[in-house]
Amino acid sequence: MQVEFLGTGTSQGVPLIGCTCRVCLSQDTRDQRLRCSVLIRHPLAHFVIDSGPDFRQQMLRARVHRLDALLFTHGHKDHIAGTDDVRAFNYLQRKPMPLYADQRVQAALKREFYYAFEEHRYPGIPELHLMNIDEEPFDLLGVPIIPLPVMHLNLPVLGFRIGPLAYITDANAIPDATVERLAGVEVLVLNALRQTPHPSHFTLDEALEQARRIGAERTYFTHLSHQMGLHTEISSILPSGVELAYDGLVLGWDESA
Repeated sequence: MQVEFLGTGTSQGVPLIGCTCRVCLSQDTRDQRLRCSVLIRHPLAHFVIDSGPDFRQQMLRARVHRLDALLFTHGHKDHIAGTDDVRAFNYLQRKPMPLYADQRVQAALKREFYYAFEEHRYPGIPELHLMNIDEEPFDLLGVPIIPLPVMHLNLPVLGFRIGPLAYITDANAIPDATVERLAGVEVLVLNALRQTPHPSHFTLDEALEQARRIGAERTYFTHLSHQMGLHTEISSILPSGVELAYDGLVLGWDESA
């Protein structure tokens, strides 16, 4: 199994439009972040978690020629806005794209991409097949998935555990019951927006505390804003086993080993 970070930035991406801070002007590619998303290459299925506004660019940059499904954490625009671009895979693969989403996200998708769900549809629009999920474990084309319910201020959001990997973005609270589902996880991906307080995202210190609480062997922080600071500077102060993720980072392991 392999995970590739397609985007590790916050809702506006990094660099931010019009910003002249050190991070936004940085020439280090690790400081240049598209909207948050990952590609999972599993022996049974290749799927993307969240298709934000940069989805097309991410697919091109990662040279993705096969995509079996999309899986959604929640319905905010920076996590669903690129869904129309699955049309390319409809054409290549000659079948609808399965979208695994809870009822809240399905409502957002039907609202934003209403034309894809109309009875009389315009030629060439995306072919989407909604697959309902909730907080119970489910099967994605043969891949076992364990949902990880978290809170994003007042909005319920789903993270996901896929074997040794746990992926949680857009959260500022993780219930004890979810921590129990994370027992024995090897790699944790967790949002850490910035160093100063935010009403709906973990800060760096809060994310570090959650990482200690969960106890994964390795933790990677994602959904990073330009206010976090330069990649090199923040990396130098992180404890062993904790790193900032960056666009293009690939992690892989053999689950049978």
